[in-house]
Amino acid sequence: MSYDLAVLAMDGPVDAESARRMLDRCDSAERHVEGDLDERVVAFYEGLRACFPDHPPYGPDSPWMSMPLAVGIDHVIICMSYSDRSAPALEKIMELSARYGLVVYDPQFDDVVLSGADG
Repeated sequence: MSYDLAVLAMDGPVDAESARRMLDRCDSAERHVEGDLDERVVAFYEGLRACFPDHPPYGPDSPWMSMPLAVGIDHVIICMSYSDRSAPALEKIMELSARYGLVVYDPQFDDVVLSGADG
């Protein structure tokens, strides 16, 4: 069993509806904007994969259910195992998102976690 999280580089007012719209846009190649990588997303992804690789070699205790993680200019979409092995990765996701001022969106519960200086 698995669940998804989206880590989003959002500016301005953030709520579940705006996070959902951004995730929908990120999931659609036709509607997703191109541009320069958001440095916050790059730093988040590098920090996360340093602890929990999404490219080989990775062990059987990997928290990821889909690899590599889905990374775009302004997001990282993560499919995680719904098990104890994901707990350390979830802690790292929350730590890094707070450090870099990113938004964590849980589409299963339509829940937003604001992090960093604005959250």
